[in-house]
Amino acid sequence: MKASLPFKYIKSKKREKYYVVFDFRDDDNKRQRKWVGTGLSTDCNEKILDKKIDEIVVQFFKDYCSGKLKKPAEKLSKSEINLELLKTAKGTNSSEYQFNQFLIYWLETIKPTIAQNSYESYSVVIKKIIDYFDENYPNLLIRDLTALHIQQFYNDKFNSGLTANTIKHYHANIHKALKYAVKMDIIPSNPSEKTDLPKLKKFQACFYNAKELDEMFTAFKGDRLELVVNIAAYYGLRRSEVLGLKWDCVDFDRKTITIRRKMISRTGNGHEEIIVEEQLKTKSSIRTLPMIPYIEEKLKERYFYEQHYSHILKGNFDRTYDGFVCRDNLGKIITPDYVSQHFAIVLKNANLRHIRFHDLRHSCASLLLANGVSMKAIQEWLGHSTFNVTADFYSHLDYNSKISSAEAIAKAFSSSADN
Repeated sequence: MKASLPFKYIKSKKREKYYVVFDFRDDDNKRQRKWVGTGLSTDCNEKILDKKIDEIVVQFFKDYCSGKLKKPAEKLSKSEINLELLKTAKGTNSSEYQFNQFLIYWLETIKPTIAQNSYESYSVVIKKIIDYFDENYPNLLIRDLTALHIQQFYNDKFNSGLTANTIKHYHANIHKALKYAVKMDIIPSNPSEKTDLPKLKKFQACFYNAKELDEMFTAFKGDRLELVVNIAAYYGLRRSEVLGLKWDCVDFDRKTITIRRKMISRTGNGHEEIIVEEQLKTKSSIRTLPMIPYIEEKLKERYFYEQHYSHILKGNFDRTYDGFVCRDNLGKIITPDYVSQHFAIVLKNANLRHIRFHDLRHSCASLLLANGVSMKAIQEWLGHSTFNVTADFYSHLDYNSKISSAEAIAKAFSSSADN
């Protein structure tokens, strides 16, 4: 690290290329990190690398002193995301809209049609796209936008250290926005369709085997997350689905559990805001599953304790989230951030292999496959939107089908030989 400058930087390797990683503080005194690609491979000449790094540091220093880098990152505010921005576009013809202004218009247009958390995610991505085009192609009209502009954006972001998956998210937003522009007759065609994206690494699900799951269940015995972890592992539910479960979706008479809500959170100014969405975004996500006897026992136990402590504590029992299953004995809701953080701590303390909480979903799927459950049935159990989603995630685990295929082909050749 260099200490004589108003920022620190190090040389780093990523995907067989060198990067310069800068650490600095913005105008709000918050720490920021920026990766800058050198464009040089890890087997390059050391002197050439040092010269390139010096050039990057000098340019970074100039940008820092000019204030370009010190401005704190801002989210799009409601006042920014409105149609008034379009009034600054040149002329009245829709093709005269600036690209950045149209992105904001599109985001506001689709807001009523998507879930709140999706809108928040889109806003973050759109803000970063706008920042890039404002700096590199200021006032670029949507009619003048070409595939080359977009391709350069992808290339620059990828060379700065972003993953292929992140570039894919950028592309998804740009493509959707421009598709809408074509639909509205603002532009004749979608230039993003001519771009090339970096190759994605094939997803390999991380999961626990049956022995590891048993050890995990033991580690969480008596813990505040015991019920949350058990439901997630047995049913393969998403974190948001577990925490969104309410007693009105637990039917002890019919012995069913219905998944139809989710609980998410967003963090701002160090505060976690809880958001409950009463309706899941796809029909396949809304599903009724049979109650597993062990989970039924745990749910009845939780219900008993909730009634018991609410009676004893009376006014001191937190009723903010009455009706939700996953609360502690004081009635306090178990939050998404707490689940992820505490889950990792318990695994570490128990010397168990690190996995994410979401990997319990993959663990459930792998055990179902190992026990001969069909991919179609797993799709319905997990609430995937299509069969292809399930197959893409877990086909590499479906060893039983490979054995069946091997036995079938062997039998076929055996029959041919007999004839």
